Amino acid sequence: MTDATAPAPQANPRGRIRSTTVICVRRDGHVVMAADGQVTLGDHVLKHSAKKIRRLYQDKILAGFAGSTADAFSLFKRFETKLEQFGGNLRRAAVELASDWRTDKMLRNLEALLIVADAGETFLISGSGDVIDPDEAIAAIGSGGSYATAAARALLENTKLSAREVAEKSMKIAGEICIYTNDRVTVEELYTEPKTELPKELQA
Repeated sequence: MTDATAPAPQANPRGRIRSTTVICVRRDGHVVMAADGQVTLGDHVLKHSAKKIRRLYQDKILAGFAGSTADAFSLFKRFETKLEQFGGNLRRAAVELASDWRTDKMLRNLEALLIVADAGETFLISGSGDVIDPDEAIAAIGSGGSYATAAARALLENTKLSAREVAEKSMKIAGEICIYTNDRVTVEELYTEPKTELPKELQA
């Protein structure tokens, strides 16, 4: 129990610089990650056109963040190192980053969430050591993530829109509801490489 007579903790008047929202959508071999551009400091908007998504490891992997901007950049750098170490193996790099994030004293204080994807898999990575492989073709993080997820789920189930169209429309809806999400959306895309048929004479 807390002491009722104790003074209430004082919030940091400068607040934290934060960024939201990111969504990843998969459909028909097409992977799209979209993010808004708003960065806030407390209740003030500092930037409208921040880029919260990066292409990593020879442009084969997409990574987006929500949370503290400075902390996210530190995690991006660490994640890039893991990708290089494990030859672009997304699953292994994600697990190793989450392990370091949970156990390293410096990393443990970082406040951000990452969403990472390649042509085949998507993962959510948190500072508690969690690496989540979503069951569905949608994953989202940030304050507007639940709104974007709900919109994307409805669009995937009830329309034939492309992955990019679903992501963009979902971000628009989230931006209309969440005060920490705006309508300046950045989009990055990956495509699954099509399988090539061997000539009949070369087939076993």
